[in-house]
Amino acid sequence: MDADLPESVTLDELDYQLVTALQLAPRGDWQRIGAALGVDASTVARRWGRLRRSGLAWLSCLPAQMAIPSAVLAVIEVDCVAGRLPEVAAGLADDANIVTLEHVTGSRDLLIQAAFTDHAQLARYLSFRLGMLRGVAASRTQIAVTVHIEGSRWRLDRLSEPSRKLLTEGRPVATGSPRPFGAEDLRIMHALSDDPRQSAVRIAERTGLSPTTVRRRLERLDTDRSIVYRAEVARYVSGFPISVSLWGTLPPGETGRVVGRLSGMRETRFCASLSGPANLLLVVWLRSVQEIAAFEARLGAQLPELTVIDRSIALWVMKLGGHLLDPLGRNLRTVPLDFWDDPVSDAAEGELLARLRQAGG
Repeated sequence: MDADLPESVTLDELDYQLVTALQLAPRGDWQRIGAALGVDASTVARRWGRLRRSGLAWLSCLPAQMAIPSAVLAVIEVDCVAGRLPEVAAGLADDANIVTLEHVTGSRDLLIQAAFTDHAQLARYLSFRLGMLRGVAASRTQIAVTVHIEGSRWRLDRLSEPSRKLLTEGRPVATGSPRPFGAEDLRIMHALSDDPRQSAVRIAERTGLSPTTVRRRLERLDTDRSIVYRAEVARYVSGFPISVSLWGTLPPGETGRVVGRLSGMRETRFCASLSGPANLLLVVWLRSVQEIAAFEARLGAQLPELTVIDRSIALWVMKLGGHLLDPLGRNLRTVPLDFWDDPVSDAAEGELLARLRQAGG
């Protein structure tokens, strides 16, 4: 992001249309995107370069549920010692497994979504990483039993139906569930993290694979929906600057109907069933704080079986989809997503296991 970027920079209508186009066709060629927007390819390419450099818009690339059937997505609430929140947030920001990191209002200081290979790795992280971090007073963890809606589905919706059709026609049809990543897939993913629009030739140069191999694996990852692309825009210029997390209770038998209704609301950014007493987490983007009450009233009218029991407003979304953001939501840099790996924590767990063996001997 340009250090001298004025705080008042905004987007014009073509910028909004371009972000919408990339939400629909993140790796689409500039010729097709330009045709959908009614401008030439060089104009949209130049516009996107400016938006990326300013940090006002960017593309991210995420593994779908980390593409491992047993993968665990945890929602972690962190309480910080007074005055130590910035230190804790900075200490966690580069953890590759943290997808989202927010400073929020309410009965927690930080709200985290993080991915793990299994429950044992989650336990290790909570005990030997998060629990040992200076400035952490307490934490509470729930597991996302099912992720119903995630951020790649959110749209600015600034294009006409003919333009949307032009961008989406010919898209590969999903053929099944995400498959586990191989070593070559992971190399491609890491290469894509900073700029998902890189050519297969450029990715091949960075990974040591052949362009043919890269194209084949990218096509498989897309077809399997093992890879998720997001075209993001800084929230303070998106028209939806307020991010609200709502915890609710819902009879299990009503989940399908409620999620179906929530997925049709453009405010919905994320929705997951949780393992705790609040068994549904809903994240929505709103135009103002004043809309929170109206949105909850609409939920109550349309979904009376859903009871909202807690809420928090994001004061600073520090990390989103593997990208670190400034307080206005502008992209600072990429932290490629991966599962957590820490030899120091592994050693600490090994010492605990040794003590347990002795005590049981």
